[in-house]
Formats: sequence, structure tokens, C-alpha cells
Amino acid sequence: RWIKFEEKVEDGGERWSAPHVPALPLHSLFQLRTCLQKGTMLLDLDATSFKEIIDKALSEQPEEAELQPALRERLAALLLLQPQHQPTKSLLQLLAELGLSPCRGRKPSYPTRHPPTTSSPGQTQVSKTPLKEQLRNRFKKKVPPGAEAAHVAVGEVEFLEKPFTAFIRLRHGVSLGSLAEVSLPSRFLFILLGPPRVKAYHEVGRAMATLLTDELFQRVARQAEHREDLMAGMEAFLEELVVLPPGKWDPGARIPPPSHLPAPRRRTAVDPLDQQPRGNGDTTAAGNRASPGHPRSGEELERTGRLFGGLLRDIRRKAPWYGSDFSDALHPQCLSAVLYIYLATVTNAITFGGMLGDATANMQGVLESFLGTAFAGFIFCLFAGQPLTILSSTGPVLVFERLLFSFSQDHSLDYLEFRLWIGLWVAFFGVVLVATEASHLVGHFTRFTEEGFCALISLIFIYDSLKKMLSLADAFPINWHYRLDNVTSYSCTCNLRRRLFNPILACLTTLQCPPLPSIVSMGDPSSPPTLSLQPPATPAGLSRSQCLDQGGHLLGTSCQYVPDVTLVSFLLFGGTFLSCTALKRFRSSRYFPVGVRKLVSDFAVILAILASCAVDALLGLETPKLLVPSELKPTNPARGWIVFPFGANPWWVCLLSAVPAVLVTILIFMDQQITAVILNRREYKLQKGAGFHLDLLCVSLLMVVTSVTGLPWYVSATVISLAHMDSLRKESATSAPGEHPEFLGIREQRLTGLAVFILMGASVFMAPVLKHIPMPVLYGVFLHMGVTALNSIQLTDRVRLLLMPAKHQPDLAYLRHVPLRRVHLFTSIQLLCLALLWLLKSTVAAIIFPVMV
Repeated sequence: RWIKFEEKVEDGGERWSAPHVPALPLHSLFQLRTCLQKGTMLLDLDATSFKEIIDKALSEQPEEAELQPALRERLAALLLLQPQHQPTKSLLQLLAELGLSPCRGRKPSYPTRHPPTTSSPGQTQVSKTPLKEQLRNRFKKKVPPGAEAAHVAVGEVEFLEKPFTAFIRLRHGVSLGSLAEVSLPSRFLFILLGPPRVKAYHEVGRAMATLLTDELFQRVARQAEHREDLMAGMEAFLEELVVLPPGKWDPGARIPPPSHLPAPRRRTAVDPLDQQPRGNGDTTAAGNRASPGHPRSGEELERTGRLFGGLLRDIRRKAPWYGSDFSDALHPQCLSAVLYIYLATVTNAITFGGMLGDATANMQGVLESFLGTAFAGFIFCLFAGQPLTILSSTGPVLVFERLLFSFSQDHSLDYLEFRLWIGLWVAFFGVVLVATEASHLVGHFTRFTEEGFCALISLIFIYDSLKKMLSLADAFPINWHYRLDNVTSYSCTCNLRRRLFNPILACLTTLQCPPLPSIVSMGDPSSPPTLSLQPPATPAGLSRSQCLDQGGHLLGTSCQYVPDVTLVSFLLFGGTFLSCTALKRFRSSRYFPVGVRKLVSDFAVILAILASCAVDALLGLETPKLLVPSELKPTNPARGWIVFPFGANPWWVCLLSAVPAVLVTILIFMDQQITAVILNRREYKLQKGAGFHLDLLCVSLLMVVTSVTGLPWYVSATVISLAHMDSLRKESATSAPGEHPEFLGIREQRLTGLAVFILMGASVFMAPVLKHIPMPVLYGVFLHMGVTALNSIQLTDRVRLLLMPAKHQPDLAYLRHVPLRRVHLFTSIQLLCLALLWLLKSTVAAIIFPVMV
């Protein structure tokens, strides 16, 4: 059987072979061409049953090949016999038969694939209606929707003296009852029967089946009006034929299906029927390759010449899709995306919230980061043009906040009021950029810029996750000086002596002694009492916290030694990363049914987190856990929830704020628009269009609210947004045997983003549950997101080429047309610019980072 590749029944008749590329003898194609030239050909035949087709084919024979009436009757009776198809059974069915066959006392029998050559009274004919076995056949799930069946019947017949050949095309697809393996409408039939002395019938039938699976020949066969048209289609097939010379390749070897099939448009550039070039061939392909990083079409970035013209166009483009942005989210895959992005966003909010608290004396802290992320993200996903974007704090914004706070402290300015005016100016400049359609400059961004920016953000994620893990060695130190021979000297005891000596010293200095029965020695009754300075023995069984609560302190060489926590944290960190990677790739695994593989792949990150949390709970070590604020009050008690624009600073500060606001505007514009360009690449096959102007307007207006409330500023987070899109990838549910699932696009909707930020807001009330998640597990998720985003760009592939000998380099398209030294030069310049950006980011001059990009 063939769909796109060939499958054979293995020896023993128990199973179908793995799909493979059909390899045809060249001689069989020449014989097939002869059969089509001389045999019966019926085009656009009106028939409703297989019997009617056979009767018509036998009665329309050419004069030189006409059969006797008796032979026609025998041949018709033979062709109308019910074929016995190879069963397609699941693994459970095969195991059940294997287990039950000894009880039945016989081996399970498997029907043969070929019909018998003679008829007998006990043999049945083809049924006019589909059989139950056809309707329940599991193989039908592998057949693409809208497919039709073609039947190829070949064999040796003893009573024929010369071959009988017929090619039939029905006018309309007709169900031919029980003839096919599964119930499908049929369009084409090819019959070749002949005397036993000719041994090539089987190969001619394989050649015909392979032709009928070829997209170009299919189109020719559907449109052919005469025999010559069909022959022209076969000549076109032969012109594209590639011959493997004998002796260089084993004909018995099965070529596995390729990972990527050639695009059909490349082969349809010339029509075999009219020999006229078509404009949608290589020209279209070349157009697609011209600007791989640009949006799906240029309409989103065209200037209208009117104020807010681009914004109005974005609103008109996105408004018809607004209802489907919610209905398209009704899929289990969206649930996994919500949980995955929620945990990533929570970790990011805690990380940046902590760093903001350190940089601004807790004027902005973890709670402000939570509330700001929840509010800004929710509003953005509700109204933005690209709701798949995830808003978050970014590194350059953090650097600016640190510099701004230091400047305010040095010049005795109120930080939050100064920041409020900067935010208002940034919002004003952003609205001006939207009004003047400045987003059309995005069209000048190239792959060089996009890859450099994406690589930098990805490396920041990887670097931060590793840096956080290495800092655990400070909080949970490893005893590097441990020696097994000195194990007897390692101890830690609770010393309460200071607590006992305090009342004794007070007694001696003030002569007002309370009763101290435990430290007074009576001795001889005739002598006065004496004061003993020896404290009683240290109470046994006190824990570290109890000792400190009672005013004692810890003494010993192992008091600061926390065994196993750092090691287990690194194991959880690496295990989470490797589990995420392995489970994501489980979709292409060879184990388990397709539905199970897709489910595991969709929930890969959640499963990895749950598994790591279970391991941590079983070990019971005090690994660092996720800490979420549980009270809705500002981190710094000296501030409120509303920042007033006047009062604390001089009046001229509101004008001076415009200068740093220009830098922040450039930062926000570049960060937002580069991320938008990356998310709207053509290869993601987005159908609902982009909204560059609308997104920039939403970010600008949110600057007003977050500045007034003293919450952090937010902009598109490249890595988290790419992870969001990757978790919503759609693939074809049905794929032919041997064919990889086709990437259909992204599940475009708003509900996952809205749910993520609703959960962010509710996290304050979920602290009792979230406190059980270890931070190393979330850092492992961070590392997974950074590595995934880094592997999604071409720069990573070209860096690998630097380390590969030429003979081991993959067959990439650009290596066929660009000299290798030019590729390496381009990559080296990119790496140099990336290193300069990294150095710039690490200095106080990081605020000019967007300008350098």
C-alpha cells in the first residue's frame, strides 16, 4: 500500500513493514509506458459499482487485444472476487492473540494479501457496501482528510495467453464497497493480468502505484483528456527520475523517508500539459527567502501618511478576530501553556522584584513586581494586537532604575516622583511615535539585528540561571575541608553561658539579686552561702532555632555546614532542564501512540516540574523554596500606592525628566518592536496579523499607570514570549505513514495570556501551595527557555559550523550558494557585536544598550 511512501507485508504475513521510499527498476517504468500506450484506457467513466467498471473495461478492449467471451467471463469472475487484506492490528491485539493462542490449541492465522487465481463456489465476491472491518480499520486514522483510493490489481493468470491492461479514471469518486482496505471513494484503477511466463507484473504494478502517489502526475491524470496527455505526464515523471547505478547501492535496502519533503511548487513550475512556466513556482519561493525575518506581509508596516493611520489599520485588522481569540483557546494544549508560562513568569517576577528591591531600597520590591506584572500583562493581553506577547521587566530597565535611584539619592530628589515624570514623558513620546507611524522603521530590521538581540536575551537567561545556582554555595556552604579521619572533631553545641552570666553580673553590680538556686552553693550550714561561677550543663536536645530563641549561640566546627543542599539543588536544576528537553522531544519518539506522545510533549515542562518537586519532597532537605509575599502592602512602609506629581521635588524636575525619558523611550521602542518582529516571523505561519502600532500604544499607556502607582515598567519579554509561542505550536493530527506531522502554525488566542496574569495576581493568596516549589527547579525552567530560544536562531547553527570539518557539515541551503569563508566572516562579526553588547550591558552605560542594537 502507498500513501506517500511504500509499505510491504513482511515475510510471514504478520505485519506491515516500516514506510520507505519506493525504489523502482527502470525497466518496469518502460513496461508501464508500453501498457498505457497499448492497453485499454477509460477516462471520465460514469460507473457506480466495481462490477460495472469491470464489465465496461472488458467490453472496451482494443481489437488487437480483444478476449474471447469465455475468457472475459472467467476474467470478470476473478476480478470480482473479494480480496483479503492484511489486517492492521494494535500492539494490545497482537499480545492478546499471542496469549490466547495456546489456549485455543492453534496458531493465529493471517489472511493472504493476494486474491486467489481461480474461483470456487465457496468464494465471495466484492461487496457493494463497506464491510465492518473496513469501517473499524485503525489505519484510516493515518489517511489524510479528503483522500481518495486508487486500486492497482496485477497478477499472473494461467488461462490468459496475452496480457490484459486497463487504466480507468472515474468521473466522480465512488465508493467501491469492500474492494479497498478502508472505506474511501475511488477515482483511479489500473489492472494488469497476464500469463505466468511474464515475471515483471509485480514491479509494473509498483511503478503504477508510485506514479499515482506523485502530486504532479496526479494533477496530470485528473486533467488528462486523451491518452497522449497521460503519456506526457509520464514523460515528465521520467525526466525527473534519478537513477542509482548498480553496485553502488543495494536494491534490497529500504530508504527511510526524509525529514523534509521538497515543496510541491518547485515541481509545478512547468505544467506537463501545456509546457508553460507558471509564475507561482520558483519566483514565489525566492520571494519567501528574500526577507525571512520580516512579517508575514508588508501591509502591517506600510505608511498611510495620516495621523494614527497605522493604529487604525491595526484595529481594523484585529477586530474581526477578537471573538475567535477566546474560542480558539478551548484546547488542552492551552492549559499546559498557561501552567508553563505562569511558573516562568512567577520566577521572573520574583527574580527581578528582588533585584529591584536591592537597587531601590525596596521602593519597588517583589510584591510590586507581582501586582505590576499581573495588571500590565492582563491589560496588554486584553487589548494588544499580538496577545501572544508576554510583558515582563527586562535587564536594561533594571539598570536604568538603579542609575535613576542613585541619581535621586545623590541630589536629594524624591525617586518615585522623579520616576513618575519620566514615565509620563515616555508615554507621551510613545503616543507621538504611534501617531507618526514610526513602527514602519521595523521593516529595516534585518536577520543580523534580530539574531543578535535574541541571542543576547537568551544568554542573559542562561547566565542568570547559572549565576543563581552558583550563589547557593554561599547560602548553603560546602565543607571543602572535611576529612574523614577528623570526623570526631566535627560538632556543634548550644552554649547558654551568656544567658546565665547576664543575671549574675547584674546581681554583683546592683546588689539586687533574685533567687538563684541553681548557682548558689550552700556548703556547710554554719558558713555563709558562696556563689558558684560554674554554669550548669547545657540542656540536651535543643534545636538550632530553640537555642537562638533562648539567647544562646552555636559553637563548633560544623555549625555552618549544610550538607547535601547545594548538591541536591544542582541535581534538581539539571534534572529539570534535561527532563524538559527530553519530554519536549517525546513527540517525535517511536514509543507509545501518537495521542500519548503529543500529550506528554504538550505538558512536558509541567511534568518535569512535578517530578522534580516530588523528588525534593521525598528527600526532605531544606532546599530554597519559592517565596511569595502574602500581604498586600508596599514593600517599603515609607511609600504609598499612589505617587503624587508635585510636592517633594522642585518644579523644574518635571521638565528635566524629558531628557532621561528620551533614552527610556528608545529602550522601550527597540525592546518592544524587535520582540514583535521576532514573534511575527513568516515561519510561524500566523494568520491573524500583527499589531505593531497597537502594541506600542498599549505599552505607552501602561507606563502612565505603573508610574502613578510606583510599579515597575514593563515591556515585551523575548524569551518568555518565544516559550509561549513554542508551547502553542499546532501540528497536523493526521500524517501519512513515514511522514512527519506538518507544522500548521500557532494557536493564536488571548485566553492563555489572560489566565497567566490572573494567576499572577492570585499568587499572593496561593503562597501556601507555591512555597513547596524549589527555586532550583524554576531556574532549570529558565535554562530550558534560554537554550530553546538560542537554538531557534540561525546564528547557533552557523556557530556550530565553525567547529565542524567541511565533510561533516549539514547540507544547508545557504552553504550551496555562499562561500564558506563568507559565512564564517558573517558569523564572526555577529559574535563580535554580541560580545560588545554583553560588555556594554555589564557596565553603567547599559542605558544606551538599545542605541547600540
